[in-house]
Amino acid sequence: MYFVLLMILLCCASLKAQQNVFTINHVTLQADPSVEVHNGASVNLICRVDISKEDGIFQLKHMFNFFKNGNIMTNVTSEQEWVSFKISPAAYSDSGTYKCSVTVNDKHLASAALTIEVKGVTKPRLTALKKEVVEGDSVPLHCYVPEEEPPFLFTFYKIVSSQPPAQDTKYEREKKFAEFEFPVAVGDSILHFECTVRVQSTMGTSAVSERSERVLVTVVDIFSKPKWTFHSPLNVTEGDRIHLECTTITADHHPNQFEIIIQKDKRILNSTKDVGSVSYSTVATMKDNGNYTCKVERGTVSKANAVSVVVAELFSKPILTPSSKHMNEDSNLTLTCHVNGLPHMNFSIMKETHRDIILLKSSRIYTVIARVTDSGNYSCKAQLKGLAKRSDPIMITVYAPVSVPVLSVNSSLSEVVLGKTFLLRCHSMFGTPPINYTLFRGNRFVNFSRVHTNLSAEFWETATEDLGEYRCQARNGHSHIKRESNRLNVTVIAPVDNINIGSSPYGEVEDGKEISFMCSIHSGSLPVEFRLYKESQAKPFYQYNGMNTHTVWFKPAFSKQDAGKYFCTASNRANITIKSRFLTVKVVLASWQKGLIVATALVVVLVTALAFLWWNLRKKTRAQARAMELSRSTPTINSATVKLTSEQNNDGEFYYGTGYNEDGENHVKMTDENKGPDLENAEVEYTEVDVLMPDPHRGNYLADTYSDWE
Repeated sequence: MYFVLLMILLCCASLKAQQNVFTINHVTLQADPSVEVHNGASVNLICRVDISKEDGIFQLKHMFNFFKNGNIMTNVTSEQEWVSFKISPAAYSDSGTYKCSVTVNDKHLASAALTIEVKGVTKPRLTALKKEVVEGDSVPLHCYVPEEEPPFLFTFYKIVSSQPPAQDTKYEREKKFAEFEFPVAVGDSILHFECTVRVQSTMGTSAVSERSERVLVTVVDIFSKPKWTFHSPLNVTEGDRIHLECTTITADHHPNQFEIIIQKDKRILNSTKDVGSVSYSTVATMKDNGNYTCKVERGTVSKANAVSVVVAELFSKPILTPSSKHMNEDSNLTLTCHVNGLPHMNFSIMKETHRDIILLKSSRIYTVIARVTDSGNYSCKAQLKGLAKRSDPIMITVYAPVSVPVLSVNSSLSEVVLGKTFLLRCHSMFGTPPINYTLFRGNRFVNFSRVHTNLSAEFWETATEDLGEYRCQARNGHSHIKRESNRLNVTVIAPVDNINIGSSPYGEVEDGKEISFMCSIHSGSLPVEFRLYKESQAKPFYQYNGMNTHTVWFKPAFSKQDAGKYFCTASNRANITIKSRFLTVKVVLASWQKGLIVATALVVVLVTALAFLWWNLRKKTRAQARAMELSRSTPTINSATVKLTSEQNNDGEFYYGTGYNEDGENHVKMTDENKGPDLENAEVEYTEVDVLMPDPHRGNYLADTYSDWE
């Protein structure tokens, strides 16, 4: 019984709950203390819901959802009509658009958007992973911003006293920290480092933080700047000795792995490794004048020190003077070596070859009768106090006179083709190059060429109708002799041009009659070679080579087998062959052949016509005789309507009665009814016969047809 009562009460409560009616009026979102806060402060987001209920007291559960930029942040279920969400401490990345929504049973409503702006970016934290480094190493740095949300743009700063700060950046898309290494340069001693971070907000703005706390890093020198030590004066004279030494001091914990180098300009003079000093010594010359650098290196660390050495000149470089740089063979060659201001010293004169230097004389002056083999480079040397200097080399050229040049053309017959280029060569067998060759046509200058070897000078010319005589001159550095070649006559060959072919009679000849072929050209140098061809034949059937611009070939009897297409070719010594057009020659019947064909045709036609007439008259006679016999054998049918007619039409054709047939027999149709009295009604049948008369034009037509076939 109690169970029944309990069930009744529960059902009543359920029915009562189903009668609880409510509506969500609105949902609001507020920020406390304000929508604008500074970085590090706190802000509360308060979401409130306003609900209207039906009379009666009943409790509802509210589900509150908080959103940032459309993404859910958290949700809270409460029986109260408001809840709060606290952002503490607020960071710049917390800036954005916020909303809240409330869900009660199956009803849902969201608030309006609320924009929160956080001013300022959290200061990052910088850590140096090394507190002490050596030159050439690097300082690893770690910059960290745990309060903000990426992406970040980190900036690292290296601060050195008396120098502008160096900086570099690194972008991080997902991590809240960045690592970077700054190299330690030569000369760095105490270094400071800082970092900043730029944050991009979801509102499309960005801001940069304050610089982090400064981090101190100490730099330890692994070796000192090199130092010069001079064991000789810096200002020396040629012949004196230069003695330089360079030293450095290394750190106790880095005694090895370094190198000391002494260099002048780009030339290394001396070097050593893992030793604290290096020296250089030499007898001073003018080339030792200049700056010397001592450099100490280890890895990427390099320290250098430079010094200037001044070398005074003891004597100037000697000068070699020839009597002439260009001279004739068999003339006197004199070479003189001297030094300004100091005549008393040791001199020597030398000739330089490709492989060696030959000493000619230990003296200031050298004299010789010049030969072609004396051409070459010469120099001299001056010595004083163990110091030797050599002069600049000079080139001496001894010229042998040129021989008489030979002028030739690149054709064995000295013939060239009109309009074509041809090559003229001028060559002197003997003579010291370079040789100057000059080409003349008659007395007119044509061209010039300088040849630096013993080869020919080459001149390209174009063949014209008025070439004339050619000659060339040869000359070199010899002061007196100029040679002239032989005179060369060049023959110009004009190619054959404009070829024609013809025949007499032209294009058509009677069978067995004579015919003449003529081939001619308009222009061309003689002699000319003509060749006459038939189209189907590879070899010419006629050939002529002579001093004429035309040729004629005669054939006394031309037959049908000779009909076809003909052409001719022409060529001369220009080696250019031209070809004529094709000439078609037909063979027709002779006059007597045509007459014979016509006469034969007429005879055949006449015989045929006479035979036909004879045959036709014979049939007619037999038909009449048969009719007369029939009329005599049947006298009782005179009254019968029997017709036997023979008429001729206007065209000469004959028509016969029906009682006549082609077999020459008369047939009378008689039946049993025709016997006796009915015979009077018997009729004679008529048969038509066409007689063809001979055509007077047929004989000529056959003759013409035969002629065309031929």
